[in-house]
Amino acid sequence: MLRERVVEGVREGYVSMQGLIAHGRGECFDYLIGEETIPPALNAERAAVAAMLLAKHPVISVNGNVAALVPGEIIELAKLVNAKIEVNLFYRTREREELIAKVLRKYGADEVLGVGDDASCTIPELFSERRRVSCRGIYITDVVLVPLEDGDRTEALRRMGKVVIAIDLNPLSRTSRAANITIVDNVVRAIPNMVRLAREMRNLGRDALMKILTDFNNDENLGETIRYIIGRLTKLMNEGVVIEFPK
Repeated sequence: MLRERVVEGVREGYVSMQGLIAHGRGECFDYLIGEETIPPALNAERAAVAAMLLAKHPVISVNGNVAALVPGEIIELAKLVNAKIEVNLFYRTREREELIAKVLRKYGADEVLGVGDDASCTIPELFSERRRVSCRGIYITDVVLVPLEDGDRTEALRRMGKVVIAIDLNPLSRTSRAANITIVDNVVRAIPNMVRLAREMRNLGRDALMKILTDFNNDENLGETIRYIIGRLTKLMNEGVVIEFPK
């Protein structure tokens, strides 16, 4: 069903063909963690929500795959944490920007940044089309959520002093290692989890949110994730279970 949503996005013109490859690559790692939210991912999701609630100008970056898979949930999260929503694409065309904005508005977005002439500011030392951002959004943000991100932009955003929250099923990727907070979870689980956590945490005081954030260590959390994968695969192997990957 998830694959079909992405395929439909390609048919409608707002998901790139490369997005299909990225989705399949993520599926592989999802099998390794058991296609569920594991404890380190939930810890990262909680820290991510704390960071967004503490932020002055939080922004959620959206590409074609995110618009295909969790458009309504993105809108809900943005409203709960008072974040701006911005379209940002590696394979950028004006048509794709407008189609993604149309999808987001269909699900209730009041404003979508990064479309057309609004993407008039530039991320320094980044040479892909993702360098073009809204001067009212990613360019001035202090905390940015970047689901399904590329390593180049994550590193560039870090150099600008941004707190970068990544959702990436590959704990070994450059994005995962470069982000401040890495959520190793499928975006279709991570965003709904963050919506639930935002509802629970939005009335917490600043000190409580800061404690959640300062207690989180991304390197340690990624290490726990890798140990979880190793432990799960070892357990399955010792039990004589054959892991069959869907074709």
